Amino acid sequence: MLSVDRPVCDTDHSLLPDSHLAWSSSYKSSPNGTRESDGVSFFIIQGLTSLGDKQMILFVFLLLGYIIILGGNSMIIFVVQVKATLMSATCLLSALTDPKLSSPMYFFLSNLSFVDMFYTTTTIPKMLSSFLSDTTTISVPNCFLQMFFFIQLSVTSRSILTVMAFDRYVAICNPLRYTSIMTWRVQLFLIAGAWSFSTICTSPATIMALCQPYCGPNVVTHGWCDPSSVRRLACADTSVDAIVSLSFALVALLTTGVLILSSYVLIGISISRMGVTERLKAFGTCAAHLTVVTISYTAASFVYISYRVVNFSPEVRIIVAVVYAVLTPFLNPVIYSLRNKELRDSIRRTLSRFRSAVSATKDINTVS
Repeated sequence: MLSVDRPVCDTDHSLLPDSHLAWSSSYKSSPNGTRESDGVSFFIIQGLTSLGDKQMILFVFLLLGYIIILGGNSMIIFVVQVKATLMSATCLLSALTDPKLSSPMYFFLSNLSFVDMFYTTTTIPKMLSSFLSDTTTISVPNCFLQMFFFIQLSVTSRSILTVMAFDRYVAICNPLRYTSIMTWRVQLFLIAGAWSFSTICTSPATIMALCQPYCGPNVVTHGWCDPSSVRRLACADTSVDAIVSLSFALVALLTTGVLILSSYVLIGISISRMGVTERLKAFGTCAAHLTVVTISYTAASFVYISYRVVNFSPEVRIIVAVVYAVLTPFLNPVIYSLRNKELRDSIRRTLSRFRSAVSATKDINTVS
């Protein structure tokens, strides 16, 4: 296996066995009869294969976490969005509808849950399959698609958190104008802006990485197609790519972070002028969001530091990255369910009414 620490494009491929050539690259014949590299056709995801039997422990925890992420976020989407959209279709959905969850805050929350579900789906299923096989491969196009959507959905998640911070600012600082400001058109505009911002921040670095030649090593020392890990495999100078990637990452993090911080500074100033009762009520409306933002940015900072600590082994870095990728989507539904009484009560009523509706349907079928 070729070293993945640095590109090895000047290797004499005639010295390598044919099986390796077929494994790592596709080749074409040149006029003088020699074979020249035409670029790798797929990448090998190294993952955590070095852990041996311990992989199954991680497999179980990761699988359970993924199931909870899908279940918890699906429940939020159903309670907030699907019932309201389809309530006129059947009497059952009408009975399940909870009008208390029609405010903009819950609309943004359901969008955040949607993003979290697909964000984890870009990486976790592939990692789970890697635990069950000796070698995990991914085609070059799929690798860059995974890279794009993983980064894009991560930025989209933070952008939606920024939109939610603005929503809390309007609700607390301008409560009388909240309804007139946060109209349906404004909500759609904010969500479209979040997706557009994430796409703009993600596309340049991904396109530049895709345009690089990959002619030698094809082993990605990560759990998925991480940009920095794939960049090391390029057979060309990637210093510009690294600068562009870091620049847009800083733009994404600093823009969303500064806007969220500014919103909460203004919220704090407004809360300081309220009475004790109003202050507690106002703090309660943004406690869940503030908790999620704190965990998200703290975890991101820890991952950033771990990637730059030389003493950390590749396996530790991968585990840290996996925990980061799973942590926030896992905690979002838990935190909002625990900290938000309306959402918690709505989920409880939904489950209760659904059981009652199912029981009633069974009784009717039994009688007929």
